[in-house]
Amino acid sequence: MTGKVLAIFIGASAGEPLQSVDSAHAVPGGGLMGDRYFQEQGYYSGSPGGGRDLTLIESESVDGLAADTGILLKIGQTRRNLVTQGIRLNPLVGHTFRIGGITARGVRLCNPCQHLEDLTQPGVLSGLVQRGGLRADILTPGVIHAGDPIELLDE
Repeated sequence: MTGKVLAIFIGASAGEPLQSVDSAHAVPGGGLMGDRYFQEQGYYSGSPGGGRDLTLIESESVDGLAADTGILLKIGQTRRNLVTQGIRLNPLVGHTFRIGGITARGVRLCNPCQHLEDLTQPGVLSGLVQRGGLRADILTPGVIHAGDPIELLDE
């Protein structure tokens, strides 16, 4: 199972539009340097639970949202750090995978929330159920680049 990083997004603070970047430094236990969650300024920064280092969503999910509901979201509006292509993310829960030069572990699904719908438009929450992405922990530090391959390391 392989895919690639289509785009990388970080945001300086909660609720602000995310910015596309060509690369980002990944830090275990912290996330992507420069992102609101790395700085503990994200909307859910005070919430408990693992899988807070990195969020991913399939570009195919954004396309599916448009096809199924007519809702057109730009990939950065999904509020996820990485937009992927060619790899199913839901099956990565509980598995270790490589993104370019770093390794990560899928912790839980990144279900859509009311906050995402409030920042975008009605119907996004229900339209992204079971395809809202993945929450992952970063296991090894390094730099993630747009275009990096993503590959499953364990079965």
